[in-house]
Amino acid sequence: MATATEQKSISLSSRDDIIAALTAMLEALDKQFPAGSAQFPLGNTCAHYDVAIANMEGLSRALWGLFPLLAGGGDVPLSGKYLDAIRLGTDPQHAGYWGETAPFDQRLVEMAAYGLGLALLQDKLTDAFSERELHNLHRWLDQISDAEMPDSNWNYFAIMVQLGFKRAGLPWDREAIERRFNQMEAYYLGDGWYSDGPGRPKDYYISMAFHFYGLIYATLNAEDDPERAARLRERSCLFARDFIYMSAADGASVPFGRSLTYRFAMVAFWSAVAFAGLDVLTPGEIKGVILRHLRWWLEKPIFDRDGILTLGFAYPNLAMCEDYNSPGSPYWALKVFLILALPAEHPFWQAKEKPLPPLAATRAIPHAQQILMHNENSQHVVMLTSGQLELNNYVNTEAKYTKFAYSSRFGFTIERGRYGIKHAACDNMLLLSEDDDYFRGRRGCEAVQVHDDFIFSRWSPWHDVHIESWLIPCGEWHLRLHRINSARHLSSVEGGFAVMKAAPRITEGGCLVQAANGASTIRCLASTLRRQGDCIITPPNSSVMFAECAAIPVLRGEIPIGESWLYSAVAASGEGNKTFEQTPMLSMDNQQVIVTDPVSGKRVVITL
Repeated sequence: MATATEQKSISLSSRDDIIAALTAMLEALDKQFPAGSAQFPLGNTCAHYDVAIANMEGLSRALWGLFPLLAGGGDVPLSGKYLDAIRLGTDPQHAGYWGETAPFDQRLVEMAAYGLGLALLQDKLTDAFSERELHNLHRWLDQISDAEMPDSNWNYFAIMVQLGFKRAGLPWDREAIERRFNQMEAYYLGDGWYSDGPGRPKDYYISMAFHFYGLIYATLNAEDDPERAARLRERSCLFARDFIYMSAADGASVPFGRSLTYRFAMVAFWSAVAFAGLDVLTPGEIKGVILRHLRWWLEKPIFDRDGILTLGFAYPNLAMCEDYNSPGSPYWALKVFLILALPAEHPFWQAKEKPLPPLAATRAIPHAQQILMHNENSQHVVMLTSGQLELNNYVNTEAKYTKFAYSSRFGFTIERGRYGIKHAACDNMLLLSEDDDYFRGRRGCEAVQVHDDFIFSRWSPWHDVHIESWLIPCGEWHLRLHRINSARHLSSVEGGFAVMKAAPRITEGGCLVQAANGASTIRCLASTLRRQGDCIITPPNSSVMFAECAAIPVLRGEIPIGESWLYSAVAASGEGNKTFEQTPMLSMDNQQVIVTDPVSGKRVVITL
């Protein structure tokens, strides 16, 4: 069987290949898993919860792969260790007992995996326990029924546990399910979209949590709760029409928001779609999205020397991680392996893998305040976004949520310090300073409008500096217009996409960087202010996509007191020799901005 570090050789084209990939990851964990233990450590870094809980987390997250594999009839010799760990961890008389939970406890998060196991395996799991052991498991999990938890996707953890109880013939609480669903109904925005709690962002938690758990519930409890099951399926169908635009033809997805260290979970939604038999794409198209995504990841250095998934995104990177990321946290990636619960004869496995379905060049998603752009035959996906405010203010919140654009090829950079522009993560941001090298950019927005052809946002980096921004997709480019009303004199830096370090071509009106991983440019268009091209080189480990220093083409300029306008055109490509010859045309006429795509001739008219 292949080890995790040898997985690049796995073709990932069949069910057996997927089983081999998962088994390799579980075998790597097994080497860190002492027999007779209720948990295991995977590293020496810490999260904001106790190390013992983090060790239990790593064990529990492995079950997102193990339980579907067992449900699909897989032979997993090492599963006995996990069953022993469950016996010990839920036994209050044992030294390895996982303990009584507190409000907002991380252990409540991990309980969902055990709910999944009970729901999928039923007596195949419960028969492995004695009457006393089963009582211990039920009592320990039942702590979640009335637990105080964040007003967010966490409510689904309690639902998953109750679903498991019901499916496994254990005492369950229908009212607890109703209460949690009713609480989450307040998050529903329409057209398949939720926010992750009141006033919270619309990010990958909508796909890998709300719809993922919702489709499991709708599939396994449809007979008892048909009306809700139908509603959850309908919402997932609506969501799928938008979410497919997050996927690139090469298997990449657009990195955006928090919890990116969960990696494969970016497409766990599509595994739930296959599991639920949802009629949104053909089985071959769904299969293609998932398999290409896994292949894309297995080309990245995401495992350590022991085959353990690291913290980070496309490479090990602690600097980008949130407070709640422990060494075992990345194993939520295994949620993608829900497809292994489907038997080999299922249409999903029998289907021939197909490419992405035909997709429009742009897709406006008003509820998420985004426009997705598909260029180069969907080989490059760019997300234009209004900038969402994450109220928890996790590390690098601005970098993860508030840039003007995010890319499936180039990702984004994170802030590495509070002083100096090279540390400030200036890619796809307009940053301002009072000539002191401390920079401010867009964070929260006072107003947002999403149209088919542009996104508008209004934001104030100081109480007396107000900025209106328009983001306009235009072929392979996007244009940015900023109207600035400032009561103070400021210095400005506006960045394009970050690529690997390379010698830039700098002109008075822009900058082009042609690097090993692609080309990136920003150009000054007609403006009331003159701006100079420049290139910012970041420290290593700034990009979430590559460890090397990043090069960011930028425009620099001074912002006087009063009203000013800034206009720029930004583009990036996977072609390292790209020169971007045809720049979009921009003109103003009677308080209207007219943008013309030089290739298609399409015009966009915006009334200011």
